[in-house]
Amino acid sequence: MIDTFQQALPHGITLSCRAAGQPGRPVLLFLHGFPEAAFVWDVLLVHFAQPEHGGYRCVAPNLRGYERSSAPTEVSAYRAKPLVQDLTALIDVITQDSPTPGQLAALVAHDWGGALAWSVAARFPAAMRRLAIVNAPHPATFQRELANSPTQQASSAYMNFLVRPDAAALLAENDFARLWPFFTNMAADSGPMAWLDETTRERYREVWSQGLQGACAYYAASPLRPPTASDTGAAAVQLPRERVAVNVPTLVIWGLGDTALPQALLDGLDGYVADLRIKRVAGATHWIVHEQPRQVAALIGDFLSP
Repeated sequence: MIDTFQQALPHGITLSCRAAGQPGRPVLLFLHGFPEAAFVWDVLLVHFAQPEHGGYRCVAPNLRGYERSSAPTEVSAYRAKPLVQDLTALIDVITQDSPTPGQLAALVAHDWGGALAWSVAARFPAAMRRLAIVNAPHPATFQRELANSPTQQASSAYMNFLVRPDAAALLAENDFARLWPFFTNMAADSGPMAWLDETTRERYREVWSQGLQGACAYYAASPLRPPTASDTGAAAVQLPRERVAVNVPTLVIWGLGDTALPQALLDGLDGYVADLRIKRVAGATHWIVHEQPRQVAALIGDFLSP
């Protein structure tokens, strides 16, 4: 059973959350990406709440700017520092009655949630025992590929649309006609791993109808985007290793059919993550959490096992 609640944080932000499992148990925190919402984790929340799968307290927030979470209007409110502040504050709240106050059993994250999770793990390693990343590039390898790889620059060209001030309004037009291809271009509605049925579409419509400005602001606030004639983008970014090194045991799950994030992003990752294991999944795309939730749960379950 999924519970929903509004979690107020001390710095004035409220995150709408979905959860399963008994309070007082070790906590797993799940972070979604763009253009999704917390509900994408429901199968995993229920799975890991079950005693035979660890009996965890599982929490998935809608990130700042999504669904019914706080959605400040300033682009600066979506820079890394305030977003990380949301997550560290949330971790403190949801673990206060756990066996390890202030520390998650694991942080599990995909896409933009993964970008934030890499930052939390690098800056606050004591906040988690383990980190599980699903198709979300480490900031250093992403910066490298965006600055230097024509393949990655082409794959990420959509980011330069999403930074436009009118992007949210354009995405909402004609029943979100510009948003569905994020899914359908990776066979979400056809083929053996199809998952985008009408029920799921309606869940997305419900989320997107509550506003897309915050979701787009993540892109506008970040310098990690492909360079253009008028914007140096990622080419101007420098990320010293000591700022982005992760010293938490880390699992990276990567659907190899991800056309937005080619697996070259995994090259050199072990130079930033001391304790790393990578599971490449053939026949899966960026949307592997929708396509193969049981496979994702099994891989994470193995990682969490003593």
